[in-house]
Amino acid sequence: MQDRGLAAYITELVGTFFLVFFITSVVILYVATGAQAQFGSDYAVVGFASGLVLFALALALGGVSGGHFNPAVTAAAAALRKIDPVDAVVYILAQLAGGVLGAWLAKGLLKDEGLAGHYGAATVSPLLGGNFQGFIVEAIGTFVLVLAFLAVVFHPRARKEWAPLGYGLTLVFLVMVFGPLTGAAVNPARWFGPALVGTEFNDVWPYLGGELIGAGLAAGFFALVVAPGERGPGRAETTAERPTRGGT
Repeated sequence: MQDRGLAAYITELVGTFFLVFFITSVVILYVATGAQAQFGSDYAVVGFASGLVLFALALALGGVSGGHFNPAVTAAAAALRKIDPVDAVVYILAQLAGGVLGAWLAKGLLKDEGLAGHYGAATVSPLLGGNFQGFIVEAIGTFVLVLAFLAVVFHPRARKEWAPLGYGLTLVFLVMVFGPLTGAAVNPARWFGPALVGTEFNDVWPYLGGELIGAGLAAGFFALVVAPGERGPGRAETTAERPTRGGT
């Protein structure tokens, strides 16, 4: 189990701030609003922008904090005892704060453009039958994203240098497929920040509940199927998971 410190906490806040800022900005600019919004939106652009910024942040900052930038990832790592529970709580608080600050900046820069879409807030699409279907979509998406992170970071035989790219590319295809359905938040900080800033809390449990369930299932699947016996202090430190010595 790796000990974290102030540098790691700040990095998670700053990384999540930029992640949410860029994702909400591209959603404001490229996702249409209205009854037929899914047909006027470019989720290819949104998906690639979201994945590329996650890749860049994980590559640039992952060596300090591990590059989680997602409370679901941190919760799964804590469940597998790869991060101390106290550090996990601080990480999650920092990530939620970063998500709110990132959404606020997007609102400040794109106030008029983002008003109709609640400044990039994720919502369940009319294409789905309701919140239960939204719950399932968010749970599946979060399961895949968290499992991708765990597999490339903590599996002893994974190619660690590919961790940031694998993490980012997973978000690309999730947003391209699930974006028209739920916005593909797959990240409680990405959901919470824009929801708070855009005052859009109509669909709370599909996001918060679905994402936490998806993260828990990913942790269980990793521990039981992908890397049985690897639960506990991590033996695998990577470019996306190796803290800098002295700073953390």
